[in-house]
Amino acid sequence: MSGPGTSGPGTSGLDAALIGTLYRAACLAELDALKPGNVHAYAPGHRMVLADFVTSADVSAPALARAGTGLGMRIRDGVAATMAAVGQNTNLGILLLCAPLAVAAERGLTVASALETLNATDADAVFAAIRLANPGGLGQAQHHDVAQAAPAALHDAMAEAANRDRIARAYVTDFADVPAIGLAALAEARAGGLDPTWCTTAIHLAFLQAVPDSHVARKHGAAAAERIRRETESLRAGIDLAARPVDALLAFDASLKARAINPGTSADFTVATLFWDALAAAGARLV
Repeated sequence: MSGPGTSGPGTSGLDAALIGTLYRAACLAELDALKPGNVHAYAPGHRMVLADFVTSADVSAPALARAGTGLGMRIRDGVAATMAAVGQNTNLGILLLCAPLAVAAERGLTVASALETLNATDADAVFAAIRLANPGGLGQAQHHDVAQAAPAALHDAMAEAANRDRIARAYVTDFADVPAIGLAALAEARAGGLDPTWCTTAIHLAFLQAVPDSHVARKHGAAAAERIRRETESLRAGIDLAARPVDALLAFDASLKARAINPGTSADFTVATLFWDALAAAGARLV
């Protein structure tokens, strides 16, 4: 007999319904936190409102957690459902990061092992998802451009983009940034007594401070992304999250939005960190 949260006899994977619930919860938890530069419960931004992201979480969860489906189909169908519901790309990066975690959790695999199962069908579906979402600042690539046919191995396309896109890089590093940056920041925040919402803020700031945000780099250039990283580093050195420094963070939030800077990759990794943590707490062995 399978235990609580498992997918069935003889497996160590989590139930698909539980995975969907945890994914949606991670998306909503990220929205509740004050994350400078992004859309969140404290302030809208970039011509998007909170309700768009809540709807996106609701409609993409069934595809993301659909039992027995491949990674690429989960991403493609999640994007399609989102575009149909809100008419804009709100969660491509989230789905790209969370789908491997969902597959790994359902199948009782590590993330690295789940990534090894990717095939040409996954590559076709992921390329279709990217074309459908049409993310800002994508540009053109010399090899494996998404406007062209997908390669036989999704890993090859991700490796081609890894030096300019942190999400693509995750696919060739077995998602190393999530434990090294996100989960480390979460553990530190919890040890410091922060409540869940401020733990989420801590995760977001950790990604913003640790590496230049690749969404900012695509839209504004590498120098701008590095400048935002340094600004975050300076801000973080001068605040205590345990004191709930809303005013300081909202001032930074307003400054970023006035410059049309949206550190979306850091927000996507924040969701992935929360999802990873929840899956692990439910019994998934992702590493």
